[in-house]
Parts: sequence; structure tokens; C-alpha cells
Amino acid sequence: MTTNWKDLARATLEGSESGTMTFPHMPNGETIELETEPTPTLVAESFDASVVRGAIREAQALLPGYTYKGFCAKVAGAGCAGYVVSLLGKRVLYYGRTGETHTEYFPGTQPAAKF
Repeated sequence: MTTNWKDLARATLEGSESGTMTFPHMPNGETIELETEPTPTLVAESFDASVVRGAIREAQALLPGYTYKGFCAKVAGAGCAGYVVSLLGKRVLYYGRTGETHTEYFPGTQPAAKF
């Protein structure tokens, strides 16, 4: 990954955390791991995928008052311990403390049918 992409990823994370930008999806096939600010909300023991999906829909709609920090607090309260973004796979995998998951596909993409 070039420094340019790393700088872009860091700027995107900082913009998300400060509320100055939303997360853009730019595929490139390489990976980078960035630390985020800690969320003061404790991660709930049980994973509630319906609340996670609702928080995602609020973020996608940019509802009035939406913030990335608020999103993180809401999904932590729903048992989301973390998430992995795959730009190449066009999806985000949200996971709970005991391995429960919710896969969210980027808007406008469909998962490939498997037979």
C-alpha cells in the first residue's frame, strides 16, 4: 500500500471520528489496519443484529444528528465488539464477543449466489 492510500485511509478515519466526513468506499485489494478512538460504551454480552442493521441504516441515510461516535456507541450497546471492512469484497463484517456476525454489503451490491 502506498503512503498516499495510507494517508487517505487515516484522513477518512479522522474525518469519520470528527464528524467532518462519511466513509467513502474505494476498492484497491490491499489492506491497512487503523486504530480508532475507544468507544466509552461497553460492548454488550449478547449480539443484536437487528440493532446493528438499524444503526447502519441510520448512517447510510445520514439522519439528522448522526455521528460516527454515536454509531459506534449504538452498535457496542448491541453487542458489536468490532468490524472488518473489505473494500474488495464490498462488505463489512460486524462481530460480537462470542463469534456472532452480521454481514452488511455495500449499498447497491448483491452477494454472489452460491449453489
